[in-house]
Amino acid sequence: MRFNGRVYEALMATIERRSKCDLYHSALEARVPDGRYVIEMTPVAGGRGGDCGVVAGGPVGSRLLGWTNLFRYEVRWWRDGEIPHVAEAVESPQALADVALAQRVIDLAPLVPTPTWGRDELETGDMWNSNSLISWLLVTAGFDITEVPLPAGGRAPGWDAGIAVATRTLAPRAVAGRLAEVRS
Repeated sequence: MRFNGRVYEALMATIERRSKCDLYHSALEARVPDGRYVIEMTPVAGGRGGDCGVVAGGPVGSRLLGWTNLFRYEVRWWRDGEIPHVAEAVESPQALADVALAQRVIDLAPLVPTPTWGRDELETGDMWNSNSLISWLLVTAGFDITEVPLPAGGRAPGWDAGIAVATRTLAPRAVAGRLAEVRS
């Protein structure tokens, strides 16, 4: 995945006539009174499967290729999970101090949209990926996304896609209704 990210960023930097940047892959760790949960998006191929709380998934690159696990991603939502390579994080993982917000994020994880990874099927001007998942969860849960500074010197492709989808499709009443569905 790191190799693909480097190739992608080199290509995009050339196309956009700019310097290459570090690319960031977002994942989330939420702590609530009943435990610690990890929420992330990862390829299915070579993955851990059902033992890591898979709650959603979708195709990678093309819906036509999504019939095989080689071209599928999964959204993991698991108690006491692990974020691979967390030790390599550019900045220390940021904690959600608001327990109620963390609980809403956890509750919303199974409801995340699942368009094709790496594409802009939702017409946001940005592709859907792991960064989209995390920004969608934060905005949908009611977090002020302007309080999340992205690390300097890099890019988080897809971050804006999650924000756009969350802000245009979910009014506060809809979020409350979705949370009620999850809890029942």
